[in-house]
Amino acid sequence: MAKLIQVDIVSATSAVWSGQAVQASARTRIGEIGLLAGHEPVLGLLASGTVRVTTESGEKIIVTAEEGFISFDHDTVTIVAPDASIAESATPTFH
Repeated sequence: MAKLIQVDIVSATSAVWSGQAVQASARTRIGEIGLLAGHEPVLGLLASGTVRVTTESGEKIIVTAEEGFISFDHDTVTIVAPDASIAESATPTFH
């Protein structure tokens, strides 16, 4: 079983998605980044585009985000974007 990371995605007006995942990836201003458990801490500027989250069950959560910030520390990904929303059918999960 893969180690899980906590992913929290929020927009300026609401929590968009929160839950445990195997992996999260996003476009930053300097390139694509993929995050797994144990990754070194990261703080970056998001480029407009998609954030992709893969849950333990294999479900793919796709979130569109208009720029913003991404941070990763202690196996927790936090994405804050002025405007973000789930792009494909996925039931938001809040913990």
